[in-house]
Amino acid sequence: MALIPSQILRLAILLSYFSVLCNYKAIDMPAHQTYGGSWKFLTFIDLVIQAVFFGICVLTDLSSLLTKGSENQEQERQLKKLIALRDWMMAVLAFPVGVFVVTMFWTLYLYDRELVYPKLLDNFIPQWLNHGMHTTVLPFILIEMRTTNHRYPTRIGGLAAVCTFSVGYILWVCWVHHVTGVWAYPVLDFISPAAKIIFFMTMIALVNIFYVLGETLNSYIWDTTKCEGKSTKSKAE
Repeated sequence: MALIPSQILRLAILLSYFSVLCNYKAIDMPAHQTYGGSWKFLTFIDLVIQAVFFGICVLTDLSSLLTKGSENQEQERQLKKLIALRDWMMAVLAFPVGVFVVTMFWTLYLYDRELVYPKLLDNFIPQWLNHGMHTTVLPFILIEMRTTNHRYPTRIGGLAAVCTFSVGYILWVCWVHHVTGVWAYPVLDFISPAAKIIFFMTMIALVNIFYVLGETLNSYIWDTTKCEGKSTKSKAE
């Protein structure tokens, strides 16, 4: 039996994201005042994705509790739709985008932090908030994957959705640069146009890899859990 019910964990994670988002938006940074505001940064978009996702998780838990034992078929249909939305968001957005943000941020940060998170930002963003945006996302999403079996869409459908999101964000970043003349990420100032294309294509490939990783990890965790459950039941008999 889990030490902390999964429903409580999800609520706690949701509240932590609200705290991070509120504190981040309260920071008076020059980048927040320019075209696109916080929305030109994938980190902020990911925080919104995670908050919405865990909000849906909490809503699903609440709906399950309220409809438990009910024979109302309409309520059951609405609950199934909510669960389907939760699972889709986990597969296509929450896991691949969350893992991508954490992996890319810390890889570039360790290589040369000026490429992704200049020291100037230390004057605006405290360390705890930085970790709330770029570190805890990974353990939170892994906790969710471990506590709930999510049904993934078809491989083709899932990858198509991931590619659509990735290309859409890249076009948005390019548009912001077109309007302002400034790239959202300093690393893009140091590479040639051809290198930018390769860079963007690599990023799309990585997000797709993380989608497949999430699908594989989810299947492994829950196939193993089912096997252990059957084994325990056999021994008991």
